[in-house]
Amino acid sequence: MTDVLHRIEGRAGFLRLNRPSAIHALTLDMVHAMTGALLAWRDNPAVECVIIDHAEGRGFCSGGDIAFLRNSAINDGGVSGRKFFHDEYQLNNLLFTYPKPVIAFMDGITMGGGVGISQPATFRVATENTRFAMPETGIGLFPDVGGGWYLSHLQGRIGQFLALTGARLDGAECFEIGLATHYLPASTLAEAKAEIAQDPSRADAILASYADAPPAARIAANVEQIDRLFASDRYEDILAVLGADGSDWAAKELATLNTKSPQTCKVALRQLAEGAKAASFADNMVIEYRIASRVLTLPDFTEGVRAVIVDKDNAPKWNPATPEGVTDDLLDAIFAPLPAQEEWKPL
Repeated sequence: MTDVLHRIEGRAGFLRLNRPSAIHALTLDMVHAMTGALLAWRDNPAVECVIIDHAEGRGFCSGGDIAFLRNSAINDGGVSGRKFFHDEYQLNNLLFTYPKPVIAFMDGITMGGGVGISQPATFRVATENTRFAMPETGIGLFPDVGGGWYLSHLQGRIGQFLALTGARLDGAECFEIGLATHYLPASTLAEAKAEIAQDPSRADAILASYADAPPAARIAANVEQIDRLFASDRYEDILAVLGADGSDWAAKELATLNTKSPQTCKVALRQLAEGAKAASFADNMVIEYRIASRVLTLPDFTEGVRAVIVDKDNAPKWNPATPEGVTDDLLDAIFAPLPAQEEWKPL
């Protein structure tokens, strides 16, 4: 079975994720297949837009191939894992800079690597099935695939909140904060895609014609608390403020953070601070590749995947175990430039 189906229909190029047994998690072969199709279509006048969606199953894309990355960290010193990150980030950047409209249908679970191939799209469609998250702090990784750019450019401190807690958003919430450009009933997607394929120049209008008024976005009620309690770029400050707040909401979020990798949380805050200052998306991806090259082989990633995905005991033993143990020297080493020949470069 081919894990990425690509075809030209009408005037649109379709990229369909087709790995339902893994909720369409991205493998290196899938990354290469998508990249190859996009490069072939870029200068093909018969293709006027690109539509990214998924075949059967309950999710758009659950992320990257975490088991492969953990195996790389354990068995080859992270060499094949770094190759995955390098090429995946090239795909992310290719989508971000693509000269033709890209429409991504985030119908179902959209996490990690799925965020990386949907957020660069010109139009990002959420539905009642959308479940969006960047849950990497729970497995000792970090919110990559452009998270440093997308999350840092959200209003207020919502991006920092999402990066630290791994909170799941539904489709209405994605639309509310700008992660989605349109909210459509899932039952209308096939018709919308067919219409867009016939007249890509009207993609925005076609999506708007099928759009539905989303239900009230739950996150809207918490924006003030998020901005106030997650205001600092210093992780210890956020924990202290949450602990002192006294509200049930703050207590719940503090309990959530206490399960996360302290290293990843500190990395994520610095990552978003640097991503917000990056001059371009590609500059942000240079930063993220440096981080990925280091955290892949640090203890928290293999331990986090063991606890959450392999053994499923949900009892990771983080190292360092406390935020205070994650020193500035460790963070500086994670973010330091790579040797010139190893730095990430766009296609």
